[in-house]
Amino acid sequence: MTAPSRLNVGIVGACGRGGSFAANLSLLPNLRVHAVCDIDSERLPESAERFGAGEAYLEYDEMLARSDLDAVIVATPMPLHAPQAIAALQRNLHVLSEVPAAVSIEECHALAQACASSRAIYMMAENYIYTRPNLIVAEIVRQGLLGETYYAEGEYLHELKALNEITRWRRTWQTGINGVTYPTHSLGPVLRWMPGDRVASLSCAGSGHHYRDPRGDLYENEDSCVMLCKMQSGGLAKIRVDMLSTRPHAMNCHLLQGTEGAYESPRAPGERHRIWLRSRCSDANTWLDLEALQDEFTPDAWQRWGETAARAGHGGGDLIALAAFVDAIDNATTPDIDIHAALDMTLPGLISQQSIAEGGRWIDVPDSRCWEGETPCSTPTAN
Repeated sequence: MTAPSRLNVGIVGACGRGGSFAANLSLLPNLRVHAVCDIDSERLPESAERFGAGEAYLEYDEMLARSDLDAVIVATPMPLHAPQAIAALQRNLHVLSEVPAAVSIEECHALAQACASSRAIYMMAENYIYTRPNLIVAEIVRQGLLGETYYAEGEYLHELKALNEITRWRRTWQTGINGVTYPTHSLGPVLRWMPGDRVASLSCAGSGHHYRDPRGDLYENEDSCVMLCKMQSGGLAKIRVDMLSTRPHAMNCHLLQGTEGAYESPRAPGERHRIWLRSRCSDANTWLDLEALQDEFTPDAWQRWGETAARAGHGGGDLIALAAFVDAIDNATTPDIDIHAALDMTLPGLISQQSIAEGGRWIDVPDSRCWEGETPCSTPTAN
């Protein structure tokens, strides 16, 4: 292991989501917020002072050109993720990008090309895979106690009608397009629990339109959208995203089935994470509380950060994702969510938009590895 670097980090979107990254960045001793960038000229000076940044910019390109940076955190609205990541990669600056990686297949191509041409590391900050329960399940899968995992469900039920009017980009990019427009929180953990797998083809359908925005317009996104995903391995996953239905939030709901066990997350406050393992349970109908296994299966990152991570946002995922990004830089290793893993989580959502527009037609999902002439390049068809 190489000695930790002292990294100068620039944060774009510092007055919004970037503030959460800055707060967590201060917990890592080998990082510092060197520069902040945001179009909010009124709040930017306060953000720079609060995060200890010596430089503040209203223009992202100016920050890249003038600031002495090692890495950039892209925490801006969805349509800016890919262009801003590409601009940094072209300058060989490491990138940690908010989700999803891109908003079109063309952007996915361009981002993959930029990663291939750059000397820098790209990682997507999908924080839901780093919550402690999700990492415990991933470790149980890694050790084989669930057997072969072949079916999973992921749900992100987060009513956003009011937030649409505050962060107006959501009205276009999340609820203004039909399909699963924000897939990574639901799909990310599923892909971690089906290691080496990816979505090969999918069919997407919606529940219809039942809500209007304050101007009286129906949301283009159907209220609940579900994409049925045929995995390359032959397995199956069901992903549901609902950002419009009036109901309590349930943003991190997952289910996993393997040949030797099953896992179900809670859906409401007070419920528990439960797991059934053939090798650990007394009979076929007795669930274990997942916390009963935490001492045995909690990964090193959570053991290292403990309660600090739990207070860091998104169930600790924000801090653990940032630490994984820094580890990849320091050790010159492939990050947890590299460009291909990022696009495995992003591309199905983009293909879902085509599928739902075509009446739920099954459509193959591109494999970004093929864009570089790598394998595997064949995807089974569910037609």
